[in-house]
Amino acid sequence: MLLLINVILTLWVFCANGQVRPCHFPDIKHGGLYYESMRRPYFPVPVGKYFSYHCDESFETPSGSYWDYIHCTQDGWSPAVPCLRKCYFPYLANGYNENNGRKFVQGNSIEVACHPGYGLPKEQTTVNCTENGWSPPPRCIRVNSSEKCGPPPPISNGDTKSFPQKVYLPQSTVEYQCQSSYELQGSQYVTCSNGEWSEPPRCRYPCIITEENMKKNNIQLKGKSDRNYYAKTGDTIEFMCKLGYNANTSILSFQAVCWEGILEYPRCE
Repeated sequence: MLLLINVILTLWVFCANGQVRPCHFPDIKHGGLYYESMRRPYFPVPVGKYFSYHCDESFETPSGSYWDYIHCTQDGWSPAVPCLRKCYFPYLANGYNENNGRKFVQGNSIEVACHPGYGLPKEQTTVNCTENGWSPPPRCIRVNSSEKCGPPPPISNGDTKSFPQKVYLPQSTVEYQCQSSYELQGSQYVTCSNGEWSEPPRCRYPCIITEENMKKNNIQLKGKSDRNYYAKTGDTIEFMCKLGYNANTSILSFQAVCWEGILEYPRCE
């Protein structure tokens, strides 16, 4: 009942002052607010409010991070497109590799130069980073013949288990592995088919919970001794206040969720 009264009062103040309408719960495509289930009942909110949010796998915020703040403005939520697709330029077999490993984001376009006798699918020369990835795929294939594959595509924070070859026969497979503490997502194998490799896996960042960060926020692990340890994406870590400190009244939960190396610590005063 109290929550309903607060919402009605907020709307009444906005109407009485002739101000713009408040912001309703944001629809963040390919992402979401942190602790959104607990925050949802407090909407709509007035202009000036902001909330931390995260992007799904293979997406990032306009600032280039895995998380950021979304702001309620008189024109609505800002940024208008909170999560942008990340497109990593792969190793370009049978082409020029000046962009190998570079990251591009949704909306970027790039020229692709293939070696003589090779070209992009459908004779295109430009690839675009879209919401669904590269279009068309940046791969140079032999005109009228694309059975063999070049070296498998590189991945961030990981590599193939075997030394890459220059040419692979059709149906060849290659296995990937991630660096220590990183989590492999997707199939660990790729297969050569019609001159193209299947989608490679991805290595996800871990979260490192440190005694130093817990000390800064006057908290400790609940049910565990304070020590540094790693958490995987999606893991929930529960904290509690240290002796002599109380929870900040604005804190909704003492549970933090690891997301691609990012973890929001609660704080006690």
